[in-house]
Amino acid sequence: MKEYKPFKSGKVREVYDIGDSLIMVATDRISAFDHILKNRITDKGAILTQMSSFWFEYTKDVIRNHMITTDNERMPEFFRQEQFTGNSMKVQKLTMLPLECIVRGYITGSGWASYQKTGMVCGIRLPDGLVESQKLPEPIYTPSTKADLGDHDENISYEQSIDVLEKKFPGHGKEYATALRDKTIELYTKCADYARSRGIIIADTKFEFGLDENGDIVLGDEMLTPDSSRFWPADGYQAGHSQPSYDKQFVRDWLKANPDSDYELPQAVIDRTIEKYKEAYLLLTGKEFTRSGR
Repeated sequence: MKEYKPFKSGKVREVYDIGDSLIMVATDRISAFDHILKNRITDKGAILTQMSSFWFEYTKDVIRNHMITTDNERMPEFFRQEQFTGNSMKVQKLTMLPLECIVRGYITGSGWASYQKTGMVCGIRLPDGLVESQKLPEPIYTPSTKADLGDHDENISYEQSIDVLEKKFPGHGKEYATALRDKTIELYTKCADYARSRGIIIADTKFEFGLDENGDIVLGDEMLTPDSSRFWPADGYQAGHSQPSYDKQFVRDWLKANPDSDYELPQAVIDRTIEKYKEAYLLLTGKEFTRSGR
């Protein structure tokens, strides 16, 4: 059996090159505040992979995505080992665009902090009098640059995103920036409406895109997982304060309250985190989580 080694390891993912395509493996690592925590969250990687797969399938009419299969039997023998079951996705190779495409439907997190100081979020003027967690009149697009591991992403304006893309792809900056903005908002709107019907509010999320061999924009990376999004229970939602969540905000809140933790979680927080992830998976997909995805 041919063995493979990842050519890229991110905060929570390992990527393997198998020649004509890639295998993305979502690990059970968890990150917060640009640090990888010392703990592992059992089954987290499989939930992220299977949730992304669900959303890729749901949105393929909006834009093409990079997913080929999550069936390990359609991958090289090395990836049929137990540790790769459920958490691996075979994907198309792309030239990734150097932006995280963030969309906010509600005002929370760093957006809320910025609004309190300036009345703006990433240079976008918002109405006066908004309260924390309030739904915005319409979703806003607030891209950021992608930082290396250990560094911080930098929020930028749409206009700045044109410059970032123009430097890397001369002659295509505005074309790509406009497409990314429009597709990000279209994807968010479709998925947020669906999630709301299933009892979950998607407060904000991020997407990543790349170019295929023909220069066409393709949705890549992960999609609408608890790691890349804020998921709130719709039941009991009330603007004016922070919301309970199905995502890793639970972990962030614990770390903020325990600054001497050295990025190590107690077992109770680990158990509650995976419980929240599984609950969100069930609500959104209508299926109980299983490691195999079947």
